[in-house]
Amino acid sequence: MRQLLPGFLFAMLWASASVATKYGISAGDPLVLATVRFLIAGSVMLGYAYLRPGSSPWPRGAEWRHLLVFSVLNTSLYLGAFVLALREVSAGIGSLATATNPLFITFFSAVLLKRPLRWYEGAGIGLGLAGVGLATYPLLERSYATVNGLVILMAGMVSVSLATVYYARVAWRLPTIAINGWQVLFGGVVLAPVTLLWGDLGATRFNATFWGAVLWLVFPVSVAALQLWFYLVRQDAVRASLWLFLCPIFGFLYAFVLLGEPVSGFTYLGTALVLGGLYLAQRDKFSPAKQKNAV
Repeated sequence: MRQLLPGFLFAMLWASASVATKYGISAGDPLVLATVRFLIAGSVMLGYAYLRPGSSPWPRGAEWRHLLVFSVLNTSLYLGAFVLALREVSAGIGSLATATNPLFITFFSAVLLKRPLRWYEGAGIGLGLAGVGLATYPLLERSYATVNGLVILMAGMVSVSLATVYYARVAWRLPTIAINGWQVLFGGVVLAPVTLLWGDLGATRFNATFWGAVLWLVFPVSVAALQLWFYLVRQDAVRASLWLFLCPIFGFLYAFVLLGEPVSGFTYLGTALVLGGLYLAQRDKFSPAKQKNAV
């Protein structure tokens, strides 16, 4: 019961990022939206980390380098690619693609750690990617997605998966809130020159739609959803991962209700394949022995 309400809230909030981004880029350039979001979110989290009683320690030595590498992979490249892709890809597909993150993590952890990729992990990865392709196929014909947008989206998935593997290999001394604050802020700082050079500031309308999207992406998504996720992981890391399975379902629901994006039999079947692939690739996590060790 300790995970039920936080789990549902996490899935609902995390899945809303695609729709909020769609609203934001309807009013402004994607790079401008991303940069403003990162700078504000990073500042808010660092303010909480360092201004509250019992504040966090400051990074030192190699931690600065680790934070910079993590921020480039996890924020500048991944979320930068995500917001650019959503100019050409539906919000529902954005949510579904995000759900494939554990599949890419499984693949890259095997490659980088030089361990054999088990047959069911490979099958799960193939099944998940096939599901994304199936759900996307009719949208390509109806101009709700483009091949270019899908390529950018998948490149972002690769980047965030590498970031996750990198994060797991570092012996962090900093608390989670400080790590996230620094990496999001650094991500915005790194992206800022790119935005100034190639972003279209003149096309950005800093109106209620733009700021509403920014504030939603900062507080409910970057702050609240992430803190809920870390709470769930502390309670039970295995059960926490199950809540990721709800994210594409909520994502398609939001996209259908709020944006009028189409939902078809391809959507249902593709989502089912992705969820099946996620379970298959991570089935070790759900074995009784693994669950016992995770508690």
